[in-house]
Amino acid sequence: MNSLHLSDFTNKKPKPGSEEPDQDDLAGQRPFALVKYFSFTSLTVILIASLVLTWSFSQNARKTMLERSEIYSRMFAESLNRQVFYLFVLPTFVRYGRIALSDQMQYSQLDLIITDITRGMNIKSVTIFDSKENIISYATDKTLVGKKNIGGIEYQKALRGESSTVLFSSGSMLNLLPGRPLVSCLLQTYVPFRQGGQGEIMGVVAVTQDLSADLEALISLQFKIIIVSLAVMGILFAVLSAIVIRADRIMEARAEERRELEKQLHESKRLAALGKMIASVSHEIKNPLGIVRSTAEIIVKRIGKIAPGNEHLAAIIVQETTRLDGIVREFLDFARPKEPNLAPASLNSLAEQMAVFMEAEFAAKRIEPILALDPALPELMIDREQIYQALLNIVFNAVHAMSEKGGGRLTVRTRQLPGGGAALEVEDTGCGMSEEKLSHIFTPFYTDKNRGTGLGLSITKNIIEKHSGTISVQSREGEGTTFAVSLGGAA
Repeated sequence: MNSLHLSDFTNKKPKPGSEEPDQDDLAGQRPFALVKYFSFTSLTVILIASLVLTWSFSQNARKTMLERSEIYSRMFAESLNRQVFYLFVLPTFVRYGRIALSDQMQYSQLDLIITDITRGMNIKSVTIFDSKENIISYATDKTLVGKKNIGGIEYQKALRGESSTVLFSSGSMLNLLPGRPLVSCLLQTYVPFRQGGQGEIMGVVAVTQDLSADLEALISLQFKIIIVSLAVMGILFAVLSAIVIRADRIMEARAEERRELEKQLHESKRLAALGKMIASVSHEIKNPLGIVRSTAEIIVKRIGKIAPGNEHLAAIIVQETTRLDGIVREFLDFARPKEPNLAPASLNSLAEQMAVFMEAEFAAKRIEPILALDPALPELMIDREQIYQALLNIVFNAVHAMSEKGGGRLTVRTRQLPGGGAALEVEDTGCGMSEEKLSHIFTPFYTDKNRGTGLGLSITKNIIEKHSGTISVQSREGEGTTFAVSLGGAA
């Protein structure tokens, strides 16, 4: 038959690496993972859509600009056609009987008229082709005069009475970078040169319009829109990332809090089961132990008459049964804590009572007690016996710590707290505690003593908490430990 040990309740720990993910945590993270996925996906789609819309807008704006420029160029060419005919062709024909642009005087007269017409307009050049052959008869750029076969297909269309437009464009957003070539955009319109604007075709007029500045402004606007879109998307991405990161941290904190609560719940269940077992075992031990102690006390009285010199044997039985009785009582106090019976009492009187009770122990362990008590300390509604027990447990712990150093100084202080409460501090100059030991100081059955149950400070903590108080510990190895208890007020 297998035996049951306390270690089965107190020392049971999961094996390293055996922890499995909390199913609730996984269930909670799946929807959030989907939210993150759809959020970032939506942001990416919005960014791509913004870039596509920006590009479409810029392309549409460029198309509109070119269409309007083409209409303007054709209207200008037709206007130029009529004005040249009435201001140059007719007067020159009447005066000279023919048109001969090879005549420097006629050429200068035509150049003056065209210069006046184009002044202040966004016209780069005007070129007039002869109707009989593809040769340039006039050009604002005089280096082109006399050149042949430059008109191309547009020249042939104009001779047939059709107007046409040719676009020469080069440039993109890369041309906005320093050191890159400038943006260039030339719109060349070919219209037939008619007599009076409606009659026989006398030649072909080519008007070249410089749209480089407009195209550069459009590309610059396109670049700015893209940059603004990227900036807005970047801000949205940063905000969304911050929200997601914060949500991750909140969820992790809540998951950690839930795990801690579950851990505390499991610990409470374990301690409850352990308490039931301890209460049952202690109850079964207490009565026989009392009988053994009573019998031993009787034997102590009689053995002196029957076997003088052996009284110490019966005294050992009495001493050990008394110690066992104290352990059983400690188990019962832990398993079945009593509700406080509140009544007015002073922490100062409890400290003084403790000093009188422990006087012999202090002398034996070479411990110097110091009472620094606040004379104006108010009485509190406490259970005197339970608080006295808690104080003794703290003092016993301090005495044990100082006995390992061969003595020391024990200081007990009391002081008032805001709101009418009181604080009790017990400071020793003992061996102190490590961080690891300090984290387990109130854990049931945790002890580093050779003899002891490890329940004293756990019971003390329960007593203080049942009085709606707080207890804290500060300790440094080799220097000492300070227990601080606050009751009835804010620390």
